[in-house]
Amino acid sequence: MNKGLNKVMIIGWVDGEPEVRETPNGRSVASFSVATSRTWTSSDGAKHEETEWFNVVAWGNLAEISSKRLGHGKQVYVEGRLQTRSWDDSNGQKHFRTEVIAHELIAMAENNI
Repeated sequence: MNKGLNKVMIIGWVDGEPEVRETPNGRSVASFSVATSRTWTSSDGAKHEETEWFNVVAWGNLAEISSKRLGHGKQVYVEGRLQTRSWDDSNGQKHFRTEVIAHELIAMAENNI
């Protein structure tokens, strides 16, 4: 059987404070957004900047670490996998959300990268 690979690595800046909550069985889960930016110069010499936003979810010990070490504007390395979930709202409209399920988080030092 062939195996696939679902791996994501991002280095970016945390937007806001991680939102930490507990599941009914007492497991911690944290959600936060990370922004990454890139700049480039087009063939006509114009400079461009583009920001991509990632929704990150951390479970268990990583959730607790994120609540203590991460905050607005803090640079972070996130490694994990992509997962898309869907749900129907009260009007029957289907919604989708793609998230990075974190397997590793490293809060970067202020002067790194």
